[in-house]
Amino acid sequence: MKKKRSNNKKGRQSNFAKLSIFQPQKYKFKKNCPLSGKSAPVVDYKNVKLLKKYISENGKILPSRITSISQKKQRELSLSIKRARNLALI
Repeated sequence: MKKKRSNNKKGRQSNFAKLSIFQPQKYKFKKNCPLSGKSAPVVDYKNVKLLKKYISENGKILPSRITSISQKKQRELSLSIKRARNLALI
């Protein structure tokens, strides 16, 4: 006589259960900073068109992890945005 298989999943683990948020990422993609390089635009408070790209709809400065800007350029950018706000250019 053949044994009947039971649907006992205690011994098995699904692929979904193996995934975790806290596992280290296998692939990290290094994004290049769009504001540093040879043909990069100059970050200045008068360059309103450039500054508006890095401001959200609510007027907040977007973080560098979203825009992939280097920390040095992010500091310059935030200072320029604040100056432009102060002078009512934005």
